[in-house]
Amino acid sequence: MRIDRTDSLFSPRCVWVNSPIIVGAGPSGLAVAACLREQGVPYVMLERADCIASLWQKRTYDRLKLHQPKQFCQLPRMTFPDSYPEYPTHRQFIDYLEHYATAFEIKPKFNTTVQSARYDETSGLWRVQSATTSSSSGSGDVVMEYIGRWLVAATGENAETVVPDIPGLEGFQGKVIHVSDYKSGEAYRGQRVLVVGCGNSGMEVLLDLCDHGACPAMVVRDAVHVLPREVLGKSTFELAVLLMRRLPLWLADRIVILLAWLVLGDLARLGMRRPAAGPLELKETHGRTPELDCGALARIRAGDIDVVPAVKSFGKGASVELADGRVLAFDAVVLATGYRSNVPQWLV
Repeated sequence: MRIDRTDSLFSPRCVWVNSPIIVGAGPSGLAVAACLREQGVPYVMLERADCIASLWQKRTYDRLKLHQPKQFCQLPRMTFPDSYPEYPTHRQFIDYLEHYATAFEIKPKFNTTVQSARYDETSGLWRVQSATTSSSSGSGDVVMEYIGRWLVAATGENAETVVPDIPGLEGFQGKVIHVSDYKSGEAYRGQRVLVVGCGNSGMEVLLDLCDHGACPAMVVRDAVHVLPREVLGKSTFELAVLLMRRLPLWLADRIVILLAWLVLGDLARLGMRRPAAGPLELKETHGRTPELDCGALARIRAGDIDVVPAVKSFGKGASVELADGRVLAFDAVVLATGYRSNVPQWLV
């Protein structure tokens, strides 16, 4: 890769990049870099963390596995090892990504945060300003501006945590963490834990808490689609893809919901109602991914997990007031309230 510095046109801290500038070294960024490398196209990759796939390496819980079969999660030009199970663990996925980066000689500029990226219509160039944190103690950030014709935003949809604004949360006397900081239920053994959010992460954390002897409760605020991970040994995701290829979306949705009802039963009895729109329609129109059950529903039916409505406020001490008027006490709160993209923060 060749990067030319043209001091007659730019300041000493400006770099002309005659190749794509990739922001983010997660799975998407790695896939783009590998495909460019295969075609002999150079690139510059900027990554704010000190490793590739930082979400997977630093913000995942111990029991996490891929929710979809491995053939739907592998990156271009490299399959998963045959020895990997159908649903690889997060450690296996990290190993796969690191091997992928090595095989395609992907070397990001780590500890480099993109502060802004704007397109100059006059010159037809992107101007990407970044700050690189020096590893030397006491050294300040090194600010650089990369200028080039192509920009790839590959920071993903899960770059920043979402923390809801719930009255009284800051005064709750128990432990409060976002699910990105959750590792294992071992630390919560014997405790009452409120999990706010019923997405895939929330459901899996609830199961992990149960397995470690905690007493969890799950907040279900809105209608939600929960699907079985498999139907008759077949991946629900794979089945949905097949149906969408051959049938109208509305009909595919009805079949998926019928199958979910046959396998999981009536979830309304558990306090979980389905949205009016189907799961595939919501994914297509709003990007909302349906939840795949990995065993949490069975623990709900067994009474190991309580289902409660939205939190109205956190009261004094460790009390929580719910939307139905009940006031319950909890030792800890896990906010499984999701993530958001950070692209709007830096893409001008």
